[in-house]
Amino acid sequence: MCGITGWTDTGRDLASPEHIATARNMTDTMSCRGPDASGLWRSTRAMLGHRRLSVIDLVGGTQPMTAAPEREDLVITYSGEVYNFRELRTELIARGHCFRTRSDTEVVLRGCLEWGAEGLTPRLNGMYAFAVWDARADTLWLVRDRLGIKPLYFHPYPGGVLFGSEPKALLANPLFEAALDDTGIAELFAVPSAPTPGHGVYRGLRQVRAGHIVRVQGDALREIRYWAPPARPHTGGPAETTARVRELLEETVERQLISDVPLCSLLSGGVDSSAISSLAARSLARTGTKLSTYSVDFPGAESTFRRTAWHDSRDEPYAQAAAAHMGTRHTTILVDSDEQRTHEETALRARDLPGWGEMDVSLHLLFARVSRHSTVALSGEAADEVFGGYPYFRDEAALAADTFPWLQGRSAPAALLREEVRARVRPEEYLQDCYADALAEAQRLEGERGRDARIREVSHLALTRWLPALLDRKDRMSMATGLEVRVPFCDHRLVEYVINVPWSLREAGGQEKYLLRRAVADLLPASVVNRRKSAFPASPSPGFAQALRRRVHDLLADTRAPVFDLVDRAAVRRRVDRGEALPSPRAADSSIAGLSYLLSVDTWLRTYRVAIR
Repeated sequence: MCGITGWTDTGRDLASPEHIATARNMTDTMSCRGPDASGLWRSTRAMLGHRRLSVIDLVGGTQPMTAAPEREDLVITYSGEVYNFRELRTELIARGHCFRTRSDTEVVLRGCLEWGAEGLTPRLNGMYAFAVWDARADTLWLVRDRLGIKPLYFHPYPGGVLFGSEPKALLANPLFEAALDDTGIAELFAVPSAPTPGHGVYRGLRQVRAGHIVRVQGDALREIRYWAPPARPHTGGPAETTARVRELLEETVERQLISDVPLCSLLSGGVDSSAISSLAARSLARTGTKLSTYSVDFPGAESTFRRTAWHDSRDEPYAQAAAAHMGTRHTTILVDSDEQRTHEETALRARDLPGWGEMDVSLHLLFARVSRHSTVALSGEAADEVFGGYPYFRDEAALAADTFPWLQGRSAPAALLREEVRARVRPEEYLQDCYADALAEAQRLEGERGRDARIREVSHLALTRWLPALLDRKDRMSMATGLEVRVPFCDHRLVEYVINVPWSLREAGGQEKYLLRRAVADLLPASVVNRRKSAFPASPSPGFAQALRRRVHDLLADTRAPVFDLVDRAAVRRRVDRGEALPSPRAADSSIAGLSYLLSVDTWLRTYRVAIR
């Protein structure tokens, strides 16, 4: 996994010393994503930068990469993993291509030579974001994987475009300003848990949408969609469907074990991460290798844990039971509240945007400890979106709501906006427009009605509006520590199959994720197989919550706090004085999430010197 960046311009000589220095600065911002090596390719019209985290072909995968040492008309800067690169390599050799390396990067580059970017992308299985500069046609291609696992931002301007894995790469170029306009405010306050595909929050910043290609040729920019979750009739009964899910999971995990560096698995004790860990452990055992697994916990959690709709049980007892059953080498990483407080800015800088507060920090600290021992980790992310594990899949009121179901009955941070800001931004209208746009994109199956039709819509919303927020968080927190996290449940073949399985098979007998549980029941202890959904744990420390409240009181007393250019100071004070929770940017219940978010927005505005336009 790596960090990529670049710059094309029709009116500037990018080979000049001034612009080369800027290009190096842009590339250096990606050092956290790629601590092992750095590369910069440049010409008069284009610059491509790369920071490498070496995972496959440690010696030969240097980037940016050209088609041949003497041929620089096609060059790539690539981040990610293509898990079927060996099969594609064999096919390309049969078509006459000669390879200099064992890397998947060269397979992607030669695939572009053979089929073009539009012809290659449907053949890829993996998580990736890459840019290809074709000097023959003065054309830049920006490509992102089907589910949007790996990020890719870009900023078009007259005559050129800047791009990078994270906003910080573009912010290192004087042509891009850290500014916030009305739609950016709406993204932060109206739809923080349903981010608009393609929106980068900063003014003028866009993202390559999941499953899309962006072609830039001079001032002409075209977005090309190459994948969307399809709607297909499902054939097969319960036994056949369960067997197919198991087969796809086994194939996917086997593919994602490819690595030339140490690999581990994240194990929360839920059925999702336990299934992935068990399949990985079984596969590695055939080579005589024992899998290492990791979980996160908090000091004193056994006495301070409180059950909620989103946190049914503590992870640790189940993680230990699963690890013992599989025979993995398990480590529990304890994160205390003092550590969280001292690493808040680190987590913020990993995102370049306001985030999820203490949950970002604890995830970052988990990944930092894991990265001391492994470079690659498997994760159970996305199983709930694919198999329907969240409460809103079964909540009748949420399903009937004319909004994103996870927002039904909830107050967004937009409730705190100043009246003049609300009048400009119109957050309620923005939310409804976003919801309407999301529904309009959903694939529909002819003749499907009632609950099955609505579940198909909710599955689409979960995959395209909810999951991106989780994947973005996981990518930033992991790559900030030099850890590559792979997500087998995001394999597009698995997604395409399961979202077309009727709800009656996905949740037979009213048990959430019934289909997944049956598919892996023989791998895990019964307690883990039947454990109810429990989200990533929040810090249970009462002292941590009290410290957040004190900090918000200090913020209210700060007459220069930039967050109050957007937020109504008096409204915040009234809620805090009454002991009420502030509106949360997350769907999961948390009494401190709103406090943490307010502080995060203020710190971001200060640290990044964000101009409000």
